[in-house]
Amino acid sequence: MEQRRTYSQEFKEEAVQLTKQAGSAITQVAKDLGINAAMLGRWCREANQRKCKAFPGTGTPHDQEFARLKRE
Repeated sequence: MEQRRTYSQEFKEEAVQLTKQAGSAITQVAKDLGINAAMLGRWCREANQRKCKAFPGTGTPHDQEFARLKRE
């Protein structure tokens, strides 16, 4: 089973911006980035709904640091 990939907030924001450019279709942008079009569509909806608080991430910095140390 393939491990789930995670994407940074910056990557998501840039991907959404690419879809807003004139003549850019979500499916083509997703294909160019190597991601699923449905996922990019969801990112676009989240960005439109939440505006400044889109892509909040999961966990706290402490949880992320703990997970990183555990992987090492």
